[in-house]
Amino acid sequence: MKDVAARAGVSVSTVSHVLNRTRAVAPDTQERVHAALAELGYEGVGLGQQVPAAIGFVVANTSYAYFAEVVQGAEAEARRRGYALFLCDSHDDPDYEAQAISTLLSHRADGVLLSPTSQWRRTALPVLRRKSTPFVLVDRLTDVRCDQVVSENVAPAETLVSHLAELGHTRIAILTGLPDLSTTAERLLGYQRALRRWRLDFDEKLVVPGQSTSRGGKTATRELLNLPDPPSAIFCSNDAMTVGALQALRDAGCRVPDDVAIVAFDDFEWADMFTPSMTVAAQPAYTIGAEAVKLLDSRLRHDNSPAKTVRLPAEVVHRTSCGCDHLPAVRRRHGS
Repeated sequence: MKDVAARAGVSVSTVSHVLNRTRAVAPDTQERVHAALAELGYEGVGLGQQVPAAIGFVVANTSYAYFAEVVQGAEAEARRRGYALFLCDSHDDPDYEAQAISTLLSHRADGVLLSPTSQWRRTALPVLRRKSTPFVLVDRLTDVRCDQVVSENVAPAETLVSHLAELGHTRIAILTGLPDLSTTAERLLGYQRALRRWRLDFDEKLVVPGQSTSRGGKTATRELLNLPDPPSAIFCSNDAMTVGALQALRDAGCRVPDDVAIVAFDDFEWADMFTPSMTVAAQPAYTIGAEAVKLLDSRLRHDNSPAKTVRLPAEVVHRTSCGCDHLPAVRRRHGS
C-alpha cells in the first residue's frame, strides 16, 4: 500500500479508502490509485479491482414521466463523470425514504440525490447527517441549508392561468399536489397571483387536492364537475394529475377544450400527439438531473463552498388544450 500511495501521489489512508470504499474519494484520485495498482502488478491479485464510485438516487415516484426524465439526465451525467448510479423509489413515503437511504449507505454509496418527501427532515435528514453523507435535493425546495436543484414554478403557473383568463375564463380550478411540498405551494401561489392580476374571485371550492397522482387527479376532477357551478377551465399542477383529469373529463363526456379547457405543469412525450394537444409548463427535467449530479460531484471532491440552490427556467408551451387555434407550439421561457 505504501508503494501504491507513493506511485499515485496520495496517502496510504487514501489507498485504503479506495480499496475498501470506506470513505468518498474523488474520481480522479481513484483513477490515480487504480493506475498505480495496475502499474505495480496488483490488479490481478484481488486488490484494487476498479469499482466506480457510487451515487444513490432516491426518487419520489418513478411512475411520473417527469421523474423518469430527471433520472435519465442524472444517469447520463453520472456515467460521464465515472459514477455508478443506483436508484430507489420512495413512493413519496417518508419512512421508506429513510429506509432507502440507509440501504444505499450500507452498500457504500458515496453520495445521495434525493427528491424529498414532505417529512424528509424527520426521517431522511437524520440518516444523512449521522454519516455526514454529501447529498443534493432534486425538484423540491427546502429551507435546510444544502445543495438543491429545482425549476421555476411560480411564474410559469401564473402565465398558464393568466392565459386562461385572457381567453375569457372566470371559473378556473386548480388540482394541487401533495401538501407541504414546495412545488405544490409555489404553483398554487402562481395560480393565486394570476387570479389577482385578472381581478377574478378566489373560490376555495375550485382548489382541489389531486395528491400528485392520476387517481387523485381523476377524483378531484369529478368533484369539480359535480359542483353547482363547475369550472370552465382546469390547471393541473403535475403530469400525473393531468392524465387523471383527462380520464374524468372523457368519462363525463366533456370535450377539451370546448367544454373544459386544460393547462398543465410538466410536459411529456405524447403531450402534442393527440387532439387536443396539451398546453403546458415544460420543466427542464433532464437538465435538472444532470445539474444535481454536477453539484454532488463537486461535494465529493471536497468542495467546502457554501450550499448552492440552482433554479432552472421552465418554458410555457402553447398548444390547443387551452382553447387556442391549431397553431404550431409557441414557447415562452420563465426563469433565470
